Amino acid sequence: MNQNAEYSAANDTSRGQFFNKVWHLITPYWRSEEKRIAWVLLIVVIALVLFDVAVSVWINSWYKDFYNALQQKDLAAFTHLMLYFCGIAAVAILAAVYRLYLTQMLTIRWRTWLTEKHFARWLDHKNYYRLEQGGYTDNPDQRLSEDLNSFTSSTLSLVLGLISTVVSLVSFSIILWGVSGSIEVFGIEIPGYMFWCALLYAGVGSWLAHLIGRRLIGLSNKQQRYEADLRFAMVRIRENAESIALYDGEANENRRLTSRFALVWGNFWQIMGVQKRLKFFTTGYGQIAIIFPFVVAAPRYFSGKIELGELMQINSAFGNVQESFSWFIDAYVTLAGWRATSDRLLAFRDAMAENEERVSTIQLHHAGNTLKLERLTLDLAGDRQLLDQASINISAGEHVMLSGRSGSGKSTLLRAMGGLWSDGAGEVKLPEGRYLFLPQKPYLPIGTLRETLSYPLTPDVYPAERFAQVLDTCRLSHLVPRLDESNHWQRVLSPGEQQRVAFARALLFAPDWLYLDEATSAMDEEDEAALYQALIDELPGVTLLSIGHRSSLKRFHRRHVRIEGGHLQEQPRPETVI
Repeated sequence: MNQNAEYSAANDTSRGQFFNKVWHLITPYWRSEEKRIAWVLLIVVIALVLFDVAVSVWINSWYKDFYNALQQKDLAAFTHLMLYFCGIAAVAILAAVYRLYLTQMLTIRWRTWLTEKHFARWLDHKNYYRLEQGGYTDNPDQRLSEDLNSFTSSTLSLVLGLISTVVSLVSFSIILWGVSGSIEVFGIEIPGYMFWCALLYAGVGSWLAHLIGRRLIGLSNKQQRYEADLRFAMVRIRENAESIALYDGEANENRRLTSRFALVWGNFWQIMGVQKRLKFFTTGYGQIAIIFPFVVAAPRYFSGKIELGELMQINSAFGNVQESFSWFIDAYVTLAGWRATSDRLLAFRDAMAENEERVSTIQLHHAGNTLKLERLTLDLAGDRQLLDQASINISAGEHVMLSGRSGSGKSTLLRAMGGLWSDGAGEVKLPEGRYLFLPQKPYLPIGTLRETLSYPLTPDVYPAERFAQVLDTCRLSHLVPRLDESNHWQRVLSPGEQQRVAFARALLFAPDWLYLDEATSAMDEEDEAALYQALIDELPGVTLLSIGHRSSLKRFHRRHVRIEGGHLQEQPRPETVI
């Protein structure tokens, strides 16, 4: 899925599907095996949120008594109210601390559950591989790390904030309606006029805030992608540091990094402009809100209809109602970020779903003890065919070498056998039994050398002494003392040593079928001969299917098949085979 397709998916969500998809992203956790503790935590947190609103309501009532005590210079009442305030404040502080703590606990538990599910889904159906091959370039690692973290924390924050806002709005609207009295406008008496003033003030403010800040959603989405692309470019330099250094490619890489950072800078500059305008508005809106209730309530105060305490109570209640109505304004930046994060997550999930629903036109299944290709066709983009109606049988125990010009389809044929290629037609019947693929560039995970050798299994599967034996056999005796050393072995070892580690892995795994794709390209012929001989000696029943160019490989294979013009051609048997 390319970026244009991703943006199309994002636009689709904005046309009515967004909230439905977000709902399906949110709800599974609350019905999962963790639902009991999740709901208990959520209910407790909501209760603490409501308690915080209750404290605010109490303080609003306290304002009236407190300012009246000040106006009347009543020291006894003043002292009583101060002690009363200290007690409530202590409880409120404790509730606030545990509200934060339990919210964080719920957030990390939800994030953990979501992350584990997305890890499993990303690695299932070869999504991690097919998305890269299909052109999905928008940093899946960031979706699984930063976006899931941001999504869970922002969602809880917004939901709890909305609950608090609604409860506070109802509570203080009742208070404000009761204390604000009525006002006559053009002969019409308006009850609870302060409430209507707060509603009008916040409504106009919310509408203006949306007009000013609506571009933040798209800009935030772009910023995340540009930042991730820049990090990825720097990681690529680290991964290929030696090649870049030998090419003297520093100037070129500097231009690449600078051009990527220019996108970061340019987009951030636009975000700054929008946020500056939004900050101008929200700051001014907040400052006017401080004096607005005094201005509106002043006529009743100066006419003697209300006392100072009631004026301050009106101001406090108006402030709370206005803040509740203005929740959208205060949360706009958070909402914009949440929408952008949700769009990226949904696009990523849509890309995985698209891959999972894709039906391969190549039939692949495991049965029997013979490898069979029947009328297999392999297609490339642009209507180019690599193979056309190819058929071949390879029996258990055979050693077969597959050769052909570069780009003829040798590696693609192996991908089709591994279930990684779905463009084409025909049938691949893979034999039952243990199998292992050795690609030209082996994967060496970061960890101990013992873990690297035992991949994709774990070290405890094999006898401890066996690791040293296979290293000796594969001419890696110098690595035996480092078996329990943790390192980035793909950087530490030379390409030839990495390929010998892959052969040691094959000897440990002892497969029935071994597929080798240029697996000795970085070795000299002496090492190549020694390692192939080790496979034949230590794995006497193994079936070998080797892709290679060197004529020196022929003596280790009884059959030689060559790809020519999109067809498999059986070659004469070499005179000397082992």
